[in-house]
Amino acid sequence: MILVKTEAGHQALKDRSIRLTPRQRSAFILCDGKRSVSEVLEAGTGIAREDIDQMIELGLLGQVGGTADAGTVSAAPVVEIPKAVPRQAAPDPIPAEASAPARSNQQRYKDAYPIATQLTGSLGLRGFRLNLSVEGTSTYEELLALASRIRDAVGPEKAAALDRALQG
Repeated sequence: MILVKTEAGHQALKDRSIRLTPRQRSAFILCDGKRSVSEVLEAGTGIAREDIDQMIELGLLGQVGGTADAGTVSAAPVVEIPKAVPRQAAPDPIPAEASAPARSNQQRYKDAYPIATQLTGSLGLRGFRLNLSVEGTSTYEELLALASRIRDAVGPEKAAALDRALQG
């Protein structure tokens, strides 16, 4: 049987919410989805089967590619992980028209602000006051009010990225 760390296991290791003995910690690290339980036990670090069983019961480790059935000795959740997929696979791209609801004004501001400062900063002394105005903004509405001045200063082609970021 090959075991792998569950998401709960990763979180517990990171925030140390579940206290593990040094032996359990070693066993937990060795359970990488490649080594079998017998290989982990034979690693020579004093790991006992009880250590592994306890981590399975706590939900820190799960079986790779297996299925849970009523006849299993362990009551641990079984985690199925494809071998070729990284631990956190990127979600499938969603077409723009089917995506989540429109972004909030705060998110639009966060997206547009760096673009606006880059555009006005590239103007040099000619755009110094405009750059100061952009840096003085703290809301979407304030930045939106400056968008036409930025567009006039840099041109519509360069301002297209800013316009996209400001749109909902």
